[in-house]
Amino acid sequence: MPLDTDIITAENLSISYTNNETGKVHLAVKDISLAVKTNEFLVVVGPSGCGKSTVLSAIAGFMKPTSGSLKMHKKPIDGPGADRGVVFQDYALLPWKNVLDNVALGLKFRGIKKAERHRIAREYLALAGLADAETKFPHELSGGMRQRAAVARTLANKPEVMLMDEPFAAVDAQTRMTLQEELVRIWQGSDVTVFFVTHSVEEAIFLGDRVVVLSSGPGVIKASINIDIPRDDRHWSTLNQNPRFHELRDQITDLVRNEAP
Repeated sequence: MPLDTDIITAENLSISYTNNETGKVHLAVKDISLAVKTNEFLVVVGPSGCGKSTVLSAIAGFMKPTSGSLKMHKKPIDGPGADRGVVFQDYALLPWKNVLDNVALGLKFRGIKKAERHRIAREYLALAGLADAETKFPHELSGGMRQRAAVARTLANKPEVMLMDEPFAAVDAQTRMTLQEELVRIWQGSDVTVFFVTHSVEEAIFLGDRVVVLSSGPGVIKASINIDIPRDDRHWSTLNQNPRFHELRDQITDLVRNEAP
């Protein structure tokens, strides 16, 4: 995928918020300058409390910068929008709706007629490998299938940027590897940019074009590392045999470990 133009840009971005219990102001991230390119798969890692999810929430439009700027296509981000879709850790599927209607939900809110929104939803269910599950309800799906449905629902709205906040943290290790492989396949078949937050260094290397490491809070960018392992060589069955994988894992792990409180 061509990485030629910047879609998200942050310049000297700082974000603070007030703790509702203590009333104290907490500085989450400080002076972050970052450019995310169109169609890039960018992964952010760092110790707990470094502000990874805060930056994602700001890009989603859920939080406002305290200082600095945060823009999409050179225009300030001033709230949520259909051009940015969010996939959370907890799936957020409506239990009383079947898979097809869950995936079509955002399209319904946009006023798209039922036949057309179901057509679009089926297209993305097929892309996510869930074509046979459209009549099932969330409780009838495995954790991995629910998360794929959440990804399909986000993509059905055709966002330019998909924001993913540790979406695979709640599933078992084997399912997680399968979902990682499925996500890369889906991303390669679309024109979406992905901003992905994780605690897992191995996941970051497997998924990312680039990995950004944040320092302990208030988070600043400690390193930005290009992942130069070809996509065709990223298979969990063989990745551990790749010396470059181990080099990158050790490099990023050391950066994160040195920031652990």
